[in-house]
Amino acid sequence: MLARIAHELFWLGRSVARAEHTARMLDGVLQASLQGRPDDPAGVRLGWRSLPAIMGAAAEDRPLTRDEVLRSLTLDPDNPASVVACVARARELARTLRDVVSAEMWEAINTTELNLRGAGMGAAVARDPYSVYAYVRERAALFWGLTSRTMLRDEASAFLAAGGRIESGDMVLRMLRVALPPAADDDAPERGQALALLQAVGGFQAYRRAVPAPPDAIPVTRFLLFERAYPDSVAAAVESALTALERADRNPRNSEPVLRLQRLSADLEFRGRTRAAGADLHSTLEDTQEELARVASAIAERYFAGAPGTMVPA
Repeated sequence: MLARIAHELFWLGRSVARAEHTARMLDGVLQASLQGRPDDPAGVRLGWRSLPAIMGAAAEDRPLTRDEVLRSLTLDPDNPASVVACVARARELARTLRDVVSAEMWEAINTTELNLRGAGMGAAVARDPYSVYAYVRERAALFWGLTSRTMLRDEASAFLAAGGRIESGDMVLRMLRVALPPAADDDAPERGQALALLQAVGGFQAYRRAVPAPPDAIPVTRFLLFERAYPDSVAAAVESALTALERADRNPRNSEPVLRLQRLSADLEFRGRTRAAGADLHSTLEDTQEELARVASAIAERYFAGAPGTMVPA
């Protein structure tokens, strides 16, 4: 496969995953704000003030209001982390890959981009943002469902899946690193904000089925970090990315990104078996995100030599 094609498929997956997770995150914070539970130093901190930091934005001179954050992260085409910008990038990448992705995948992403650019979308975000974020989640699910049902399961689909899973793991790590209190321990009881964190990744029902503990800071963080049975946990994302790259690489035993993902998966398995809390969890989150960034760099060096640079903000 040409390096350019592999590169564009990888970033197509990352763009779709970024749009979906941003929509989920905004929806989770909206629900938390309606519950009337403000940020608490003793609990999980996930609110309007923390969202720009999660997305890597520079600190503002003043805290942004809810409406400012919604506009910036949903419909601002000049903000590369916004939902609209991510979908627009995905649509442009899919357009150049028309002979690789299926016609239904192209139609799904093209229709999504056209609807989000519609004249009434700004009013929809102001009036009923939940319906907008539900639409983005459903369209992303449609795209990935069509990928699994209509795209040939070759190295092209492997690079697409690897990009999506690495972005998914990175987004969950971003949220956890900002939301988890610096001195979190097993007594951090702010359940409302922890519930918002679960809602921000769509994991509330899965958590209730898998974990007997109340949805407090530490058990929620451990679930989203280590629970391989939950598809959007960091450990599951790493495992899925590893499987995809092993399928794409003709010599995976000598592949640096494959070896890095194998080590990272084993490390998460080991740490998940310990009773990590507080500073140990913060260290795990930081180490894992840094290693995922090294994996992405190793992927670019091994598979995308000569291809254009990164298409999604770090």
